[in-house]
Amino acid sequence: MTRKCFSTLLTIILLFGVVFSATAGSKMKVGLVTDVGKIDDRTFNEFAYKGMIRAGQDFNLETSFIETLQPTDYDKNIEQFVSEGYQVIITVGFMLGDATKRMAAKYPHVKFVIVDFAYDPAIDNVLGLLFAEDQAGFLAGALAGMMTKENMIGFVGGKEIPPVIRYRVGYKAGAKYANPGCDVLTVHIDSFTDPARGKTAALSQMEEGADIIFGCGGPTGSGAILGAAQAGAWVVGVDQDEYFTTFKEGKMPGAEKLITSAMKRVDNAVYNGVKTAVEGTFKGGIYLSNIDNEGIGLAPYNKAAGSIPADVQAKMKTIYADLKAGKFNHLLK
Repeated sequence: MTRKCFSTLLTIILLFGVVFSATAGSKMKVGLVTDVGKIDDRTFNEFAYKGMIRAGQDFNLETSFIETLQPTDYDKNIEQFVSEGYQVIITVGFMLGDATKRMAAKYPHVKFVIVDFAYDPAIDNVLGLLFAEDQAGFLAGALAGMMTKENMIGFVGGKEIPPVIRYRVGYKAGAKYANPGCDVLTVHIDSFTDPARGKTAALSQMEEGADIIFGCGGPTGSGAILGAAQAGAWVVGVDQDEYFTTFKEGKMPGAEKLITSAMKRVDNAVYNGVKTAVEGTFKGGIYLSNIDNEGIGLAPYNKAAGSIPADVQAKMKTIYADLKAGKFNHLLK
């Protein structure tokens, strides 16, 4: 090989290296800041993380996460990603609402995606991921309405914030649709972190005749369904499959009484939110996860499957299809 040819080849190799480095360095960087807790908490943090990782794999993104130790760390954790050049930052849960708003105003060039929260008016660089809890509640209520033997079911909710109210409205509508003679007892507790009060409320509803309890309110709701299940009632979980969380993968006594959980598909919502940033269609406002985009649904029946009659399971498939077709929209207003 002549010196000139070698020089030309070397130049080509170097240019290729520069192009390759530039391409590798141009990966979009997406970071996730958890609410207080771990990335493997089996609830919002974990499912948001899974959605981000799937997006990272599908779109060749650089991804990372920071686990928040205490609420005072929210701003600091977001700032860390900004300082490292992350273009998209996912914040998990309504507790990060204020911090996300502050950071979005401070760093308008960064795109933010926040789970289970949105702003009115909308913020240009923040996409709020909301969920059609009324649809998930409707499915849970329909199942409860068909499973009750006493024609009375219960709802133990946390604070009367919009998502909890939507669950309650849907639960009542679904139960009444499936079983017009079914009554629904409801109570709200002014805390999402009081499982003892949740349990007391659930047991009180059982004393009034309710044989199925829907716990809807974080640890408060989890206390309700754990206490009710161990006292012999059927129960319904919320947000994620509580068979894996509250009932410890079915190892906790009462797991066989959990007939389902009304789920928010946080993983799908986060994936779709990141996708808009990748595709250049990102804009501030709301992304609503509903039955049409697989943003909500029911968890498997798990250990209770053998106790749910075949005709009820078949009817639930029909109700799901009808809900997706919009046949119950008038019941959820």
